[in-house]
Amino acid sequence: MNNTLTPAGLLLRARLALGRVNPVTAGAVALLLAGVAAHLALLPARDQLERDYEQARRLARMPLPLAAPSVAPPSSDQNLQHFYATLGDRRGVERQLRDVFSLAAKHGLTLAQGEYRSAQDRNAKLTTYQVNLPVKGSYGAILGFALDVLRAMPHVSLDDVAFRRDAIGDAGVEARLRMTFYLAAAPASTGAPR
Repeated sequence: MNNTLTPAGLLLRARLALGRVNPVTAGAVALLLAGVAAHLALLPARDQLERDYEQARRLARMPLPLAAPSVAPPSSDQNLQHFYATLGDRRGVERQLRDVFSLAAKHGLTLAQGEYRSAQDRNAKLTTYQVNLPVKGSYGAILGFALDVLRAMPHVSLDDVAFRRDAIGDAGVEARLRMTFYLAAAPASTGAPR
């Protein structure tokens, strides 16, 4: 008789041994082995989690760094100086209006003759120059134009915009923009009036 085992013989013996084992016991052993494998696989992650937790506890015990000293808000005089420095030059209003018209042309808008009204505010020591501009073009071009004017001239406010479209399908709209130019009563370079 030959005592050497062949692969086929080993496979046959394993099948016979499994046939004698209770299926519930085999399932329990398989689950136990899977649990041990999962535990061994998760050990490094658990160790890292414990290190992170310990580091967080150490950081929590550390005193908080001192806050940077806060900057004091500007005084009312500084705010007033900044306000007057932002005003436009009253003598240059014609140039500023030319700039508005060239910004409109840049956006492909048609500007009709506008209405202009000037007023003096003696208490605030400034002049206002209100401009009503009828504009024709696309909505996007009108919006871009208005934003460009406000960026280029910080002393101008956009007070009102009214849109009108003759028909729903029309690409162009008519708009009326009301802007106010806030201008220094004295030349802008002298600072705040006294």
